[in-house]
Amino acid sequence: MRLSEYTDYTLRVLMYCAARPQELVTIGELAEHHGVSKNHLMKVVNDLARQGLIETTRGRGGGLRLMKDPAEIRIGDVVRASETDFRLVECFDARTNACSLTPSCRLKHLFNHALQAYFEALDAATLADVASPPPGTAKRSRPATVALPAPTRRAAR
Repeated sequence: MRLSEYTDYTLRVLMYCAARPQELVTIGELAEHHGVSKNHLMKVVNDLARQGLIETTRGRGGGLRLMKDPAEIRIGDVVRASETDFRLVECFDARTNACSLTPSCRLKHLFNHALQAYFEALDAATLADVASPPPGTAKRSRPATVALPAPTRRAAR
């Protein structure tokens, strides 16, 4: 599974703002820092404002900033709101499923379980966990990472 550029930009905007809680950030500043088009960022910022995650101020001296504490913004929620399609395989969508294996296939259950685990991991992290500390402040300690089980290998037959 690959996240869209839109989701990537969304996370970058939020992380940049979280690292500068006392500042108004401009779209021009974001575009220059990340090497991303202002037009793309304007769409992202409008969507984030509509969701209530950031507030925007127009005009000279305007900009944007987070409306919530970074510790209250779950990464899983951000990804769900910015991605449009989580169908890992054809059979996840009953309306367009034409797979002949569907009645006896066990992959759908496995992929569904993997998707749930993916979101459990994203829901366990907040914007505060992934954002850099504000410039000029001491680095905060990071939460311990969760060790994932190693993949199992099947013996060759």
